[in-house]
Amino acid sequence: MKLILKLLAGMALGIALGLYAPQAVQSLLLTFKGLFGQFIGFMIPLIIVFYIMHGIASLESGSGRMLGWTVGLAYASTILSGALAFGAASAFLPQWVGAAAAAPADAVKLAPLFKLEIKPLFDVMTALTLAFVFGLGISATGATRLREIAEQGKDIVERVLSRVLVPLLPAYIACVFADMAAAGTAFATLQTFAVVLLLAIGLHALWLTLLYGVSGLLLGRNPLSLLRAMLPAYFTALGTMSSAATIPVALRSAADMKVASPVVSFVMPLCATIHLCGSTITLVSCATAVMLMTDGLALPGWDVMLPFILLLGVTMVAAPGAPGGGVMSALGILSSVLGFPEAALALMIALYLAQDSFGTACNVAGDGVIALWVERLALPARPAMQNG
Repeated sequence: MKLILKLLAGMALGIALGLYAPQAVQSLLLTFKGLFGQFIGFMIPLIIVFYIMHGIASLESGSGRMLGWTVGLAYASTILSGALAFGAASAFLPQWVGAAAAAPADAVKLAPLFKLEIKPLFDVMTALTLAFVFGLGISATGATRLREIAEQGKDIVERVLSRVLVPLLPAYIACVFADMAAAGTAFATLQTFAVVLLLAIGLHALWLTLLYGVSGLLLGRNPLSLLRAMLPAYFTALGTMSSAATIPVALRSAADMKVASPVVSFVMPLCATIHLCGSTITLVSCATAVMLMTDGLALPGWDVMLPFILLLGVTMVAAPGAPGGGVMSALGILSSVLGFPEAALALMIALYLAQDSFGTACNVAGDGVIALWVERLALPARPAMQNG
Protein backbone atom coordinates (compact mmCIF):
# COMPACT_ATOMS: atom_id res chain seq x y z
CA MET A 1 0.00 0.00 0.00
CA LYS A 2 2.98 2.32 0.56
CA LEU A 3 3.88 1.80 -3.10
CA ILE A 4 0.43 3.02 -4.18
CA LEU A 5 0.76 6.13 -2.01
CA LYS A 6 4.21 6.82 -3.44
CA LEU A 7 2.82 6.34 -6.93
CA LEU A 8 0.03 8.85 -6.31
CA ALA A 9 2.52 11.28 -4.78
CA GLY A 10 4.73 10.86 -7.84
CA MET A 11 1.83 11.69 -10.14
CA ALA A 12 0.98 14.83 -8.14
CA LEU A 13 4.60 15.97 -7.94
CA GLY A 14 5.13 15.31 -11.63
CA ILE A 15 2.10 17.38 -12.63
CA ALA A 16 3.25 20.25 -10.40
CA LEU A 17 6.75 20.16 -11.88
CA GLY A 18 5.39 19.94 -15.41
CA LEU A 19 3.21 22.99 -14.85
CA TYR A 20 5.51 25.25 -12.81
CA ALA A 21 9.14 24.06 -12.91
CA PRO A 22 11.67 25.83 -15.16
CA GLN A 23 12.38 24.19 -18.49
CA ALA A 24 15.89 23.25 -17.33
CA VAL A 25 14.39 21.17 -14.51
CA GLN A 26 11.88 19.59 -16.87
CA SER A 27 14.66 18.66 -19.29
CA LEU A 28 16.51 17.01 -16.41
CA LEU A 29 13.38 15.01 -15.58
CA LEU A 30 13.07 13.93 -19.21
CA THR A 31 16.69 12.79 -19.12
CA PHE A 32 16.03 10.56 -16.10
CA LYS A 33 12.84 9.30 -17.74
CA GLY A 34 14.74 8.30 -20.87
CA LEU A 35 17.58 6.59 -19.01
CA PHE A 36 15.26 4.68 -16.68
CA GLY A 37 13.05 3.64 -19.58
CA GLN A 38 16.10 2.28 -21.38
CA PHE A 39 17.11 0.32 -18.27
CA ILE A 40 13.63 -1.17 -18.01
CA GLY A 41 13.87 -2.27 -21.63
CA PHE A 42 17.24 -3.88 -20.93
CA MET A 43 15.86 -5.81 -17.95
CA ILE A 44 12.70 -7.14 -19.62
CA PRO A 45 14.32 -10.07 -21.49
CA LEU A 46 16.34 -10.99 -18.39
CA ILE A 47 13.17 -11.07 -16.28
CA ILE A 48 11.51 -13.37 -18.82
CA VAL A 49 14.50 -15.69 -19.23
CA PHE A 50 15.34 -16.30 -15.59
CA TYR A 51 11.82 -16.33 -14.14
CA ILE A 52 10.24 -18.54 -16.79
CA MET A 53 13.30 -20.83 -16.93
CA HIS A 54 13.28 -21.20 -13.15
CA GLY A 55 9.50 -21.64 -13.04
CA ILE A 56 9.44 -24.39 -15.66
CA ALA A 57 12.47 -26.15 -14.17
CA SER A 58 10.69 -26.21 -10.79
CA LEU A 59 7.52 -27.87 -12.14
CA GLU A 60 8.95 -31.35 -11.77
CA SER A 61 8.00 -31.83 -8.15
CA GLY A 62 4.89 -33.74 -7.10
CA SER A 63 2.57 -36.05 -8.98
CA GLY A 64 2.64 -35.68 -12.75
CA ARG A 65 -1.15 -35.99 -12.93
CA MET A 66 -1.68 -33.33 -10.28
CA LEU A 67 0.91 -31.07 -11.88
CA GLY A 68 -0.66 -31.39 -15.33
CA TRP A 69 -4.15 -30.54 -14.11
CA THR A 70 -2.91 -27.62 -12.01
CA VAL A 71 -0.94 -26.02 -14.83
CA GLY A 72 -3.68 -26.66 -17.39
CA LEU A 73 -6.47 -25.25 -15.24
CA ALA A 74 -4.40 -22.23 -14.20
CA TYR A 75 -3.55 -21.41 -17.81
CA ALA A 76 -7.17 -21.88 -18.94
CA SER A 77 -8.40 -19.57 -16.18
CA THR A 78 -5.81 -16.95 -17.11
CA ILE A 79 -6.70 -17.05 -20.81
CA LEU A 80 -10.47 -16.99 -20.27
CA SER A 81 -10.20 -14.10 -17.79
CA GLY A 82 -8.11 -12.14 -20.31
CA ALA A 83 -10.67 -12.79 -23.06
CA LEU A 84 -13.45 -11.60 -20.74
CA ALA A 85 -11.47 -8.45 -19.95
CA PHE A 86 -10.87 -7.56 -23.60
CA GLY A 87 -14.49 -8.23 -24.52
CA ALA A 88 -15.74 -5.92 -21.77
CA ALA A 89 -13.04 -3.26 -22.20
CA SER A 90 -13.42 -3.04 -25.98
CA ALA A 91 -17.19 -2.72 -25.57
CA PHE A 92 -17.26 -0.04 -22.87
CA LEU A 93 -13.99 1.92 -22.83
CA PRO A 94 -14.20 3.54 -26.32
CA GLN A 95 -17.21 5.51 -25.07
CA TRP A 96 -15.16 7.06 -22.23
CA VAL A 97 -11.49 7.02 -23.16
CA GLY A 98 -11.51 8.30 -26.76
CA ALA A 99 -8.97 11.10 -27.25
CA ALA A 100 -7.44 11.48 -23.80
CA ALA A 101 -3.91 11.77 -25.16
CA ALA A 102 -4.51 14.53 -27.72
CA ALA A 103 -2.10 17.36 -26.94
CA PRO A 104 -3.01 21.02 -27.52
CA ALA A 105 -1.53 22.67 -30.59
CA ASP A 106 0.51 25.09 -28.43
CA ALA A 107 1.92 22.35 -26.18
CA VAL A 108 5.48 22.82 -24.96
CA LYS A 109 7.97 20.50 -26.65
CA LEU A 110 10.85 19.65 -24.34
CA ALA A 111 13.93 17.54 -24.97
CA PRO A 112 16.20 15.66 -22.55
CA LEU A 113 19.71 16.94 -21.86
CA PHE A 114 21.14 13.84 -23.55
CA LYS A 115 20.09 10.37 -24.68
CA LEU A 116 21.77 7.04 -23.99
CA GLU A 117 20.77 3.86 -25.79
CA ILE A 118 20.96 0.64 -23.74
CA LYS A 119 20.16 -2.25 -26.04
CA PRO A 120 18.70 -5.48 -24.57
CA LEU A 121 20.75 -8.63 -25.00
CA PHE A 122 17.95 -10.18 -27.11
CA ASP A 123 14.35 -9.55 -28.03
CA VAL A 124 11.30 -10.79 -26.17
CA MET A 125 10.45 -13.79 -28.34
CA THR A 126 14.06 -14.96 -28.21
CA ALA A 127 13.92 -14.67 -24.43
CA LEU A 128 10.69 -16.70 -24.27
CA THR A 129 12.09 -19.42 -26.53
CA LEU A 130 15.36 -19.57 -24.60
CA ALA A 131 13.53 -19.82 -21.29
CA PHE A 132 11.32 -22.66 -22.50
CA VAL A 133 14.15 -24.65 -24.09
CA PHE A 134 16.39 -24.49 -21.04
CA GLY A 135 13.54 -24.73 -18.51
CA LEU A 136 12.17 -27.90 -20.06
CA GLY A 137 15.72 -29.22 -20.53
CA ILE A 138 16.59 -28.69 -16.88
CA SER A 139 13.34 -30.34 -15.79
CA ALA A 140 13.92 -33.35 -18.09
CA THR A 141 17.62 -33.90 -17.42
CA GLY A 142 17.94 -32.67 -13.85
CA ALA A 143 20.93 -30.50 -14.81
CA THR A 144 22.11 -29.34 -11.41
CA ARG A 145 24.47 -26.59 -12.51
CA LEU A 146 22.00 -25.08 -14.96
CA ARG A 147 19.33 -25.21 -12.27
CA GLU A 148 21.64 -23.29 -9.95
CA ILE A 149 22.35 -20.73 -12.70
CA ALA A 150 18.60 -20.28 -13.28
CA GLU A 151 17.92 -19.91 -9.57
CA GLN A 152 20.83 -17.53 -8.93
CA GLY A 153 20.00 -15.49 -12.04
CA LYS A 154 16.40 -15.24 -10.83
CA ASP A 155 17.62 -14.06 -7.42
CA ILE A 156 19.79 -11.35 -9.01
CA VAL A 157 16.98 -10.14 -11.27
CA GLU A 158 14.53 -10.16 -8.35
CA ARG A 159 16.97 -8.09 -6.30
CA VAL A 160 17.24 -5.55 -9.13
CA LEU A 161 13.44 -5.45 -9.29
CA SER A 162 12.92 -5.06 -5.55
CA ARG A 163 15.79 -2.65 -4.85
CA VAL A 164 16.11 -0.61 -8.03
CA LEU A 165 13.18 -0.81 -10.46
CA VAL A 166 10.19 -0.88 -8.11
CA PRO A 167 11.56 1.76 -5.64
CA LEU A 168 12.34 4.13 -8.53
CA LEU A 169 9.01 3.62 -10.30
CA PRO A 170 7.31 6.54 -8.46
CA ALA A 171 10.13 8.85 -9.61
CA TYR A 172 9.79 7.51 -13.15
CA ILE A 173 6.02 8.06 -13.09
CA ALA A 174 6.61 11.59 -11.77
CA CYS A 175 8.81 12.30 -14.80
CA VAL A 176 6.21 10.84 -17.14
CA PHE A 177 3.43 13.00 -15.68
CA ALA A 178 5.69 16.06 -15.71
CA ASP A 179 6.11 15.53 -19.45
CA MET A 180 2.35 15.09 -19.90
CA ALA A 181 1.60 18.17 -17.78
CA ALA A 182 3.98 20.26 -19.86
CA ALA A 183 2.26 18.93 -22.99
CA GLY A 184 -1.20 19.68 -21.57
CA THR A 185 -2.48 16.08 -21.45
CA ALA A 186 -2.01 15.11 -17.79
CA PHE A 187 -5.48 15.99 -16.50
CA ALA A 188 -7.26 14.39 -19.45
CA THR A 189 -5.25 11.24 -18.77
CA LEU A 190 -6.09 11.22 -15.06
CA GLN A 191 -9.81 11.51 -15.83
CA THR A 192 -9.69 8.12 -17.51
CA PHE A 193 -7.80 6.38 -14.71
CA ALA A 194 -10.77 6.05 -12.36
CA VAL A 195 -12.97 4.59 -15.10
CA VAL A 196 -10.35 2.01 -16.08
CA LEU A 197 -9.64 1.00 -12.50
CA LEU A 198 -13.33 0.62 -11.64
CA LEU A 199 -13.81 -1.53 -14.74
CA ALA A 200 -10.87 -3.77 -13.82
CA ILE A 201 -12.05 -4.21 -10.22
CA GLY A 202 -15.59 -4.93 -11.42
CA LEU A 203 -14.24 -7.58 -13.80
CA HIS A 204 -12.30 -9.16 -10.92
CA ALA A 205 -15.53 -9.51 -8.97
CA LEU A 206 -17.37 -10.87 -12.01
CA TRP A 207 -14.66 -13.46 -12.73
CA LEU A 208 -14.58 -14.71 -9.13
CA THR A 209 -18.38 -14.90 -9.15
CA LEU A 210 -18.28 -16.99 -12.32
CA LEU A 211 -15.48 -19.23 -11.03
CA TYR A 212 -17.14 -20.03 -7.73
CA GLY A 213 -20.70 -20.04 -9.04
CA VAL A 214 -20.03 -22.48 -11.88
CA SER A 215 -17.64 -24.61 -9.81
CA GLY A 216 -20.03 -24.80 -6.89
CA LEU A 217 -22.87 -25.84 -9.20
CA LEU A 218 -20.85 -28.53 -10.97
CA LEU A 219 -19.11 -29.85 -7.85
CA GLY A 220 -22.19 -29.84 -5.63
CA ARG A 221 -20.76 -27.25 -3.21
CA ASN A 222 -22.21 -24.03 -1.82
CA PRO A 223 -20.49 -21.16 -3.71
CA LEU A 224 -21.08 -18.68 -0.87
CA SER A 225 -19.47 -21.02 1.67
CA LEU A 226 -16.49 -21.51 -0.63
CA LEU A 227 -16.07 -17.77 -1.14
CA ARG A 228 -16.42 -17.12 2.58
CA ALA A 229 -13.63 -19.58 3.30
CA MET A 230 -11.29 -17.72 0.89
CA LEU A 231 -12.02 -14.23 2.26
CA PRO A 232 -9.07 -14.22 4.72
CA ALA A 233 -6.67 -14.97 1.86
CA TYR A 234 -8.36 -12.34 -0.33
CA PHE A 235 -8.00 -9.55 2.23
CA THR A 236 -4.47 -10.57 3.14
CA ALA A 237 -3.47 -10.33 -0.54
CA LEU A 238 -5.27 -6.99 -0.73
CA GLY A 239 -2.98 -5.65 1.98
CA THR A 240 0.30 -7.30 1.01
CA MET A 241 -0.01 -6.98 -2.80
CA SER A 242 1.97 -10.24 -2.94
CA SER A 243 0.75 -13.74 -3.78
CA ALA A 244 3.90 -15.22 -2.27
CA ALA A 245 3.43 -13.42 1.05
CA THR A 246 -0.18 -14.65 1.19
CA ILE A 247 0.65 -18.37 0.79
CA PRO A 248 0.34 -19.26 4.52
CA VAL A 249 -3.14 -17.73 4.72
CA ALA A 250 -4.14 -19.20 1.34
CA LEU A 251 -3.21 -22.67 2.61
CA ARG A 252 -5.49 -22.28 5.64
CA SER A 253 -8.33 -20.89 3.52
CA ALA A 254 -8.13 -23.79 1.06
CA ALA A 255 -8.12 -26.23 3.98
CA ASP A 256 -11.26 -24.49 5.31
CA MET A 257 -12.93 -25.35 2.00
CA LYS A 258 -12.30 -29.00 2.96
CA VAL A 259 -9.91 -29.64 0.10
CA ALA A 260 -7.67 -32.68 0.65
CA SER A 261 -4.42 -31.79 2.41
CA PRO A 262 -2.05 -33.15 -0.30
CA VAL A 263 -3.85 -31.08 -2.92
CA VAL A 264 -3.74 -27.94 -0.77
CA SER A 265 -0.03 -28.32 -0.06
CA PHE A 266 0.79 -28.80 -3.74
CA VAL A 267 -1.65 -26.53 -5.58
CA MET A 268 -1.75 -23.34 -3.51
CA PRO A 269 2.00 -22.53 -3.51
CA LEU A 270 2.27 -23.47 -7.19
CA CYS A 271 -0.72 -21.35 -8.19
CA ALA A 272 0.82 -18.37 -6.40
CA THR A 273 3.29 -18.21 -9.29
CA ILE A 274 1.35 -19.55 -12.30
CA HIS A 275 -2.31 -18.54 -11.81
CA LEU A 276 -2.67 -14.79 -12.32
CA CYS A 277 -6.23 -14.35 -13.57
CA GLY A 278 -6.70 -11.03 -11.74
CA SER A 279 -3.43 -9.61 -13.00
CA THR A 280 -4.34 -10.66 -16.54
CA ILE A 281 -7.72 -8.94 -16.30
CA THR A 282 -5.98 -5.76 -15.17
CA LEU A 283 -3.29 -5.89 -17.83
CA VAL A 284 -5.74 -6.47 -20.68
CA SER A 285 -8.15 -3.77 -19.43
CA CYS A 286 -5.36 -1.25 -18.94
CA ALA A 287 -3.74 -2.13 -22.29
CA THR A 288 -7.07 -1.52 -24.05
CA ALA A 289 -7.39 1.86 -22.35
CA VAL A 290 -3.81 2.89 -23.14
CA MET A 291 -4.26 1.99 -26.82
CA LEU A 292 -7.32 4.23 -26.93
CA MET A 293 -5.45 7.05 -25.16
CA THR A 294 -2.24 6.99 -27.22
CA ASP A 295 -1.71 8.58 -30.62
CA GLY A 296 -0.39 6.04 -33.11
CA LEU A 297 -2.03 3.06 -31.41
CA ALA A 298 -5.35 1.68 -32.59
CA LEU A 299 -7.59 -0.79 -30.80
CA PRO A 300 -6.91 -4.17 -32.48
CA GLY A 301 -9.34 -6.99 -33.13
CA TRP A 302 -9.39 -10.51 -31.74
CA ASP A 303 -6.89 -11.64 -34.37
CA VAL A 304 -4.23 -9.58 -32.56
CA MET A 305 -5.51 -9.66 -28.99
CA LEU A 306 -6.04 -13.41 -28.75
CA PRO A 307 -2.36 -14.22 -29.52
CA PHE A 308 -1.42 -11.43 -27.10
CA ILE A 309 -3.55 -12.97 -24.34
CA LEU A 310 -2.12 -16.44 -25.03
CA LEU A 311 1.41 -15.05 -24.73
CA LEU A 312 0.41 -13.06 -21.66
CA GLY A 313 -0.70 -16.26 -19.96
CA VAL A 314 2.80 -17.66 -20.55
CA THR A 315 4.68 -14.58 -19.41
CA MET A 316 2.63 -14.43 -16.23
CA VAL A 317 4.64 -17.49 -15.15
CA ALA A 318 7.56 -15.05 -15.06
CA ALA A 319 5.79 -12.63 -12.75
CA PRO A 320 7.56 -12.59 -9.39
CA GLY A 321 5.38 -12.72 -6.28
CA ALA A 322 6.10 -9.08 -5.50
CA PRO A 323 4.28 -5.79 -6.13
CA GLY A 324 4.57 -4.74 -9.76
CA GLY A 325 5.92 -8.08 -10.96
CA GLY A 326 3.04 -8.74 -13.33
CA VAL A 327 3.35 -5.53 -15.33
CA MET A 328 7.15 -5.71 -15.43
CA SER A 329 6.96 -9.20 -16.92
CA ALA A 330 4.34 -8.11 -19.47
CA LEU A 331 6.16 -5.03 -20.78
CA GLY A 332 8.00 -7.09 -23.37
CA ILE A 333 4.95 -8.41 -25.21
CA LEU A 334 3.14 -5.10 -24.82
CA SER A 335 5.97 -3.60 -26.82
CA SER A 336 6.57 -6.43 -29.31
CA VAL A 337 2.99 -7.58 -29.98
CA LEU A 338 0.91 -4.44 -29.44
CA GLY A 339 3.59 -1.92 -30.42
CA PHE A 340 3.55 0.13 -27.20
CA PRO A 341 6.08 3.00 -27.21
CA GLU A 342 7.85 4.07 -24.02
CA ALA A 343 5.17 6.60 -23.02
CA ALA A 344 2.45 3.95 -23.34
CA LEU A 345 4.48 1.50 -21.25
CA ALA A 346 4.81 4.14 -18.54
CA LEU A 347 1.03 4.63 -18.50
CA MET A 348 0.61 0.87 -18.20
CA ILE A 349 2.87 0.82 -15.16
CA ALA A 350 0.93 3.63 -13.50
CA LEU A 351 -2.48 2.12 -14.24
CA TYR A 352 -1.45 -1.37 -13.16
CA LEU A 353 0.24 -0.41 -9.90
CA ALA A 354 -2.72 1.75 -8.89
CA GLN A 355 -4.84 -1.40 -8.46
CA ASP A 356 -2.22 -4.13 -8.09
CA SER A 357 -3.60 -5.12 -4.71
CA PHE A 358 -7.04 -5.94 -6.18
CA GLY A 359 -5.52 -8.00 -8.99
CA THR A 360 -3.38 -9.94 -6.51
CA ALA A 361 -6.40 -10.58 -4.29
CA CYS A 362 -8.32 -11.95 -7.30
CA ASN A 363 -5.35 -14.19 -8.15
CA VAL A 364 -5.24 -15.68 -4.67
CA ALA A 365 -9.00 -16.13 -4.35
CA GLY A 366 -9.08 -17.84 -7.74
CA ASP A 367 -6.42 -20.32 -6.58
CA GLY A 368 -9.03 -21.93 -4.34
CA VAL A 369 -11.11 -22.92 -7.37
CA ILE A 370 -8.06 -24.52 -9.00
CA ALA A 371 -7.53 -26.57 -5.84
CA LEU A 372 -11.17 -27.72 -5.86
CA TRP A 373 -10.96 -28.92 -9.45
CA VAL A 374 -7.54 -30.54 -9.08
CA GLU A 375 -8.91 -32.54 -6.17
CA ARG A 376 -11.86 -33.73 -8.26
CA LEU A 377 -9.82 -34.47 -11.40
CA ALA A 378 -6.51 -35.69 -9.99
CA LEU A 379 -7.96 -37.61 -7.02
CA PRO A 380 -11.18 -39.04 -8.47
CA ALA A 381 -11.70 -41.48 -5.61
CA ARG A 382 -11.81 -38.78 -2.91
CA PRO A 383 -14.24 -35.97 -3.83
CA ALA A 384 -17.27 -37.55 -2.15
CA MET A 385 -15.70 -37.12 1.29
CA GLN A 386 -15.48 -33.35 0.70
CA ASN A 387 -19.24 -32.68 0.46
CA GLY A 388 -20.94 -31.46 3.53
